[in-house]
Amino acid sequence: MSAGFLLRALMAGLALAAAALPATAQTLDRLSFGTNWVAEAEHGGFFQAVADGTYKAYGLDVTIVPGGPNVNNRALLIAGKLDFFMSANTLQSFDAVANNVPVIAIAAMFQKDPQVFLAHPESKVTKLEDLKPLTLFVSKEGVAGYFQWLKSEYGFAEEKVKPYTFNAQPFLADRKSAMQGYVTSEPYAVEKQAGFKPTVILLADYGFNTYSTLIETRRDFTEKKPDLVQRFVDASVIGWYNYLYGDNKPANDMIKKLNPEMTDDLLGYSIAKMKENGIVDSGDSLKNGIGAMTDERMASFFDKMVRAGVVKRDIDYKKAYTLRFINKGVGLNLRPKN
Repeated sequence: MSAGFLLRALMAGLALAAAALPATAQTLDRLSFGTNWVAEAEHGGFFQAVADGTYKAYGLDVTIVPGGPNVNNRALLIAGKLDFFMSANTLQSFDAVANNVPVIAIAAMFQKDPQVFLAHPESKVTKLEDLKPLTLFVSKEGVAGYFQWLKSEYGFAEEKVKPYTFNAQPFLADRKSAMQGYVTSEPYAVEKQAGFKPTVILLADYGFNTYSTLIETRRDFTEKKPDLVQRFVDASVIGWYNYLYGDNKPANDMIKKLNPEMTDDLLGYSIAKMKENGIVDSGDSLKNGIGAMTDERMASFFDKMVRAGVVKRDIDYKKAYTLRFINKGVGLNLRPKN
């Protein structure tokens, strides 16, 4: 048997072995994704896709860059230092159009904004309108955003508003007050700190129909690398299904490592509240998959914000988002049948 024959046989064997390697062993496309706050359950699906190998299965090597009080990951996205960013809500997308910022929303991981008001049980609040007589602790951003909607749609009075500084003490000291928060965290903190279960009013259930936790990227990135964008969106969607309905321990371990203040108890609470309130998976996502958005919903929210004086009527809000990468039913088979 000649040396040439042996060499050819060896090369053929190597070629067959290479062809049999899984996709994850191939060269991965490196991407960076910036969140808008420190690691927490509300970011869980993205961490899940890293931790359980979903991104790798889609040919991606994704680095998650956590946000925080002194981190502006959105600026890094605009500057080209990050590939994707997690924006808070649709108002940021409208603001980008108004200010000619070249970013675009490509998926909405939260069908409902988690924004709530917390009230003392003694105030006997049962619906949104019951909050009107109370002192309301609202942040500067809240006053500029959702509170303008409360004024225009429900007749709330700005005189009732006091500054919310992300400290629960003023609310706890005044039983005739209500405090803003997220359904996934502040009610838990109040119960642990003060020993009572606050009444919780979710604004999304009363018509504040912004999307939340949107994936943003630069407009030119969607045009130059649509396949890469599609794979990131699809893998992120799968990550969210696995985080909500599968084994989320890998993601939670990552979150706790990055943010030691996160406990198993709080993570479990946040996940339960996301599921109970349909924060991630409800409405259009039930048919179109997590991440879903629609033109009708965008138009509805835009009209509400125009009426509230938050955005101007003349901006081309349709430039704020694209449906190109979503509404494909990705991951629907991962939702439990019951």
